[in-house]
Amino acid sequence: MSVERLFDELGHFKKFQVCLYFAAVFQATSCGIHYLASVFLVETPKFLCEAPWNVTNVLYGNHSGTSLEDVWSVYKPGNGAVVVQTVNGEQWELSPCRRVMRHDPVDLLYEFQGNRSVESCSQYVFDHSQVQQNIVTDWNLVCEKEWLAKLAQPSFMLGVLIGALVFGDIADRVGRRPVLMVTSLCQFVFGITVAFTGNYYLFVAMRFLLAMVSSGYLVVVFVYVTEFTGNKVRTWTSMHVHAAFAVGIMIVALVGYLVRVWWLYQIILTLSTSPFLLYCWKFPETPFYLIAKGRHQEAQELLDTMAKCNGLEPKLKVSDLLEDSGNILMKNGQKDENKLVATEKKLSVLDMIGSWKMAGRSATCWAIWFIGSLGYYVFSLGSVNLGGNQYVNLFLAGAVELPSYLIGCFMMDRVGRKRTCAPALLLSGVACMLIIAVPQDIEFLAVFLSMTGKFAIAIAFGLIYLYTCELYPTVIRSLAVGSGSMMCRVGSVVAPFCVYLGDIWTNLPQLIVGILAFIIGVLTLFLPETLGEPLTSTLEEAEALGTKPRKKKTREDKIQMNMTDSKA
Repeated sequence: MSVERLFDELGHFKKFQVCLYFAAVFQATSCGIHYLASVFLVETPKFLCEAPWNVTNVLYGNHSGTSLEDVWSVYKPGNGAVVVQTVNGEQWELSPCRRVMRHDPVDLLYEFQGNRSVESCSQYVFDHSQVQQNIVTDWNLVCEKEWLAKLAQPSFMLGVLIGALVFGDIADRVGRRPVLMVTSLCQFVFGITVAFTGNYYLFVAMRFLLAMVSSGYLVVVFVYVTEFTGNKVRTWTSMHVHAAFAVGIMIVALVGYLVRVWWLYQIILTLSTSPFLLYCWKFPETPFYLIAKGRHQEAQELLDTMAKCNGLEPKLKVSDLLEDSGNILMKNGQKDENKLVATEKKLSVLDMIGSWKMAGRSATCWAIWFIGSLGYYVFSLGSVNLGGNQYVNLFLAGAVELPSYLIGCFMMDRVGRKRTCAPALLLSGVACMLIIAVPQDIEFLAVFLSMTGKFAIAIAFGLIYLYTCELYPTVIRSLAVGSGSMMCRVGSVVAPFCVYLGDIWTNLPQLIVGILAFIIGVLTLFLPETLGEPLTSTLEEAEALGTKPRKKKTREDKIQMNMTDSKA
């Protein structure tokens, strides 16, 4: 009997696992919330230099009014200044980062041929129709301070990268349960603290810490649900943790639409998943971790609880699991363990590129991890710049993911990993490049193509975890997933900068993602198919994937796959 066999005895996804799964995944929505909250926290609304006196008349092209609010709806940055007349009769031409005083004007006309003097400005007036108050309007993060606002999201993503590394290692040392509890509590504390930061630098520091704990929870919860669900449903349960993240994006859009004051918006977003803190302390440690650490009494109590909750007789014993040949390392195979550890210590990333075939495979896998993350966040963060209602666009960007994971799971098990991943990347690339050809006045089509690209990239992003595990042998599988995950984090750090390139040309981010996705999609066609293939144990077997028939998957391979999934 193997450790994996316990799911055959106690159920792969029965009452106990169902309750635990949805409880754990519920908090994963907070990760999606905090990752995308900055879309509205650092959004820069339309703004102009503030006039030195109260404004009585306004001209902008053929439009006129008595206040700036009368022309915000038609004002477009870069299409000329706004001319205002103040209460003392002065006339000023207001631009986003400067103001020009007219000398000796006769009438209030939009065109002026007389002398002018230019002044820089330290105060600004903002269009509050979309954003009533955020960190940009509170701390004047525009003009020479614009880079501070744009640095907020990349610094958050850097925290995501570090958090994944730190908490992933801690979870292997102290357990999954403590990390889930600590990161959940810290998400609440740091999330509330962000709302009460009084300056930009404290805001960025708190958001950085929030990113670390959010990333830590998201990484560990994947391991947690994997170790509580059987292999019959593991693909579905692991993929649909992403769905909870997507729900978080939808919550951001809804709360952003209803609440336009950033600190209140931040508090409400943080409180939306706070009920999790009331019951997360009841979470048990995973059976895999307890047995691996020799905590057999606790493991036995957990197995008995699972059996009773699932309506079964508690007859499964930990001693039975330890007798299995797949777990001989825990009982009688210390010499083999020492040999295995010695072998693993000799492995490095160089073993992933030891031959031309493996080097090409590794480069393609890393590229898929990178473009999956880059495209995912470019589509999400850039959705508010597509035109139309920005809140609806972001909501759709989250909603479109839900069917993508359903279809992705279905296709993976029927047509194969490669034949799902490659078309998804190609479709995303084509959708991105078609956006460029859409006229600016057809906003609906641009949004539709963007959602199609997000739908496709989400499929590729979701399946690459499992695909990477199947492409590499046991001796290097964890390293392969770890290196791919690192490329994923690099993509998430680069994504905000890619979105900012839209200031140069609106469609430049989509063009970059489209070209990369299409090229990587073509390269994916050269990867071997792994559907129905047994897990490989050596580099030679992995290199031979797709070139010759192989034996059926052995029980030891299955056990090693589960242990590797836990580490990943």
